[in-house]
Amino acid sequence: MLKWMITGANGNLGRRLIKALLPEHEVVAVVRSNKAADTVSGLTLTDDERARLSLQVLDYADVTALREAAAGCTRVVHLVGILKEAHNTTYSAAHEQSCTALAQALAGGTVEHVTYLSIVGSRPDADNACLASKGRAEAILTEQTAAACILRVPMVLGEGDYASFALQKRAAGGMSFTFRASSMEQPIYAGDVVAAIVSAGREKLAAVLDLGGPEALTRAELTHRAASLLGNQARVISLPISVGYCMAWVFERISSNPPVTRAMLGVLDHDDVVESAAAWQQLALAPPTSLDEMLAKVLKRS
Repeated sequence: MLKWMITGANGNLGRRLIKALLPEHEVVAVVRSNKAADTVSGLTLTDDERARLSLQVLDYADVTALREAAAGCTRVVHLVGILKEAHNTTYSAAHEQSCTALAQALAGGTVEHVTYLSIVGSRPDADNACLASKGRAEAILTEQTAAACILRVPMVLGEGDYASFALQKRAAGGMSFTFRASSMEQPIYAGDVVAAIVSAGREKLAAVLDLGGPEALTRAELTHRAASLLGNQARVISLPISVGYCMAWVFERISSNPPVTRAMLGVLDHDDVVESAAAWQQLALAPPTSLDEMLAKVLKRS
């Protein structure tokens, strides 16, 4: 039995990971608010599983609190990250600062391996502010922790998550408007991401891996594929991405918490086409869930 600490445990992937680990392992779920803690507490667990779960509410920049939460753990999964900055949450704080605090907290402790979930396209010199911040965060963990595995993923689709809801909404309508419908998507099933995290941690894999789903296709093609599964015929109208950036610029000027920013739009518009067969082999996992099976799992037929 291993003892895992999961930061950002209240998210969709965090909750799935908790349920995947608890049958065999202990889990310390770390969140930053009582509301987030309630989300984790609401998981359906057996009595034995709940006994193996502990919940910690702390600031991700608090080195002392992180060190205390990680005491006795041998594996850490860092799921903290944002796509959109707001007035009270910056990329630097969510990515670089949280990774720096985590690395300092783990120094000299019992943790033998860290897995960090990143985004396809992340690199320190990226033009996009979010991807550049993620890239710098990756470097912090690979340079300052004993062993780290960076898993970069594209669009993740899972039951009940926001990305699946957005795809369902586009596919279920008669007409779908989207920015740059030719943008390439390579969706990956949430269950496969969780399996990759577990395998990387269990095997203490030190690597930087780009993971993608089994197919890369345009956003329009993905919408049509989903619509077909729903028994619908959606018409996709492609809008120039420049219009989206102009709208985002206006939102940034008039709101302290804009619904979309230029950096966020840039991440969503990134062309995701990765060859990940070798990565899945390195993780000792079977090829990822097929696109049709994935869509059948996450889309709700009305």
